[in-house]
Amino acid sequence: MYRLLLPFSFLFFYLLSSSAPAQNKAAADNVAETALHRGKGPRWLNSLLSSSSVLRQHQVGLSLRDAVSGEPLYELNSEQYFTPASTMKLFSLYAGLHLLGDSLPSLRYVVRHDSLLFWGTGDPTLLHGDVPSRRAFDFLQGRPEKLFYTPIPCVDAFGPGWSWDDYNYYFSPERGPFPLYGHTVRFRATPGQALWIAPRIFAPLVEPAPAGMVSADHVRRPLLENRFYVLPFTRSWVDETPFRTSTEVLTKLLQDTLRREVRVLPWRPRVADSARTLSGLPVDSLYRRMLQVSDNFLAEQLLLMCASRLSPDSLNTDRAIRAVRQQWLQDLPDAPRWVDGSGLSRLNLATPRSLTALLVKLHQEVPEPRLLSLLAAGGGHGTLRRVYHDARGTWFWGKTGTLTNTHNLCGYLRTRTGRLLAVSFTNNNHVVETSAVRKEMERILLQVRNRL
Repeated sequence: MYRLLLPFSFLFFYLLSSSAPAQNKAAADNVAETALHRGKGPRWLNSLLSSSSVLRQHQVGLSLRDAVSGEPLYELNSEQYFTPASTMKLFSLYAGLHLLGDSLPSLRYVVRHDSLLFWGTGDPTLLHGDVPSRRAFDFLQGRPEKLFYTPIPCVDAFGPGWSWDDYNYYFSPERGPFPLYGHTVRFRATPGQALWIAPRIFAPLVEPAPAGMVSADHVRRPLLENRFYVLPFTRSWVDETPFRTSTEVLTKLLQDTLRREVRVLPWRPRVADSARTLSGLPVDSLYRRMLQVSDNFLAEQLLLMCASRLSPDSLNTDRAIRAVRQQWLQDLPDAPRWVDGSGLSRLNLATPRSLTALLVKLHQEVPEPRLLSLLAAGGGHGTLRRVYHDARGTWFWGKTGTLTNTHNLCGYLRTRTGRLLAVSFTNNNHVVETSAVRKEMERILLQVRNRL
């Protein structure tokens, strides 16, 4: 009898053990999926997120609050830190709102006898191609005194954690205390016509690309030089390439632009000197451009202008960040790791619930019409012009944040009942196309618009 039972016992335990790995794997997958999409809020929203094949393989965070009351409505991984990318520009906006007042500080100056000594505040608008200002230009050109430019301490040209090989692209100009022309050279090419270049002082430094140079770009600049190689072209195009900055380049540009001599005078302000500030453009002209098209250069310079308000004799991004965090952002749920103004740095970190808390603070401190007018609008303008709208018009206003394998969205969603929600939807480490992530986010947020 025992001999008969023995084979059946082995068969039973064999079948049991062979099915265990499959069962354990299924259970593990279920636990992993539950952990990934276990949100606090409506079950239907949990179901939308957990059933999404697009969102399944990367880190997802979602935080929804009532924009008026701050009431939490849904939280998914909202306490976890994400790379925020350009949604960090909302922090820069908040800094500007508290430190800059109604107008940008264009430059600072002191008059001594027959000389005018001037230095930068970080204002990026002087002859900028998209947010142009002539305030400093007209002021300097019309002064009767001799002009002396005074360099002051400033941050490095590139921020911590930036990708070094972005230096050639329009979205990564160098930072500086006294920018001209947005620190870029603009090119306009038309087959059969001479290349248009601005500012013209760089024209002698432009030449055809050498044989064998291969690039998908229209113009390539060596890393450490102001030489610009134009690739062969058969179609018209317009492009911008950052130039290398220095005091020497700045003074040459000033002299060429103002048509008068500008000397350099190393000098530190003294207590006895009564320095004055020349006011520039209204702040919203910069905020709007910075947020709607996600202009990195304007965001970086914005923090430098904030620093100039705190300490006029040096421009230090860290000082501005530290002051804003200590004075106005102590009540965020989680302290952000904030290292630059634009979000280009991978060192920046923020949680979705802190981003929505910031949105609530902005809504409390800025009149709603003004606040929404500064942001990209779904179906209207900026980075959201082709998405987040329907037959009734715009229902989302916000700031996108995109880096390789990262796509985030922060802003305000108007539900069909008229309720305004603060939204932070973060996606890190995705390997699918960004367009697929964006489309899935819109599908889910449309349901939020219809059902909350």
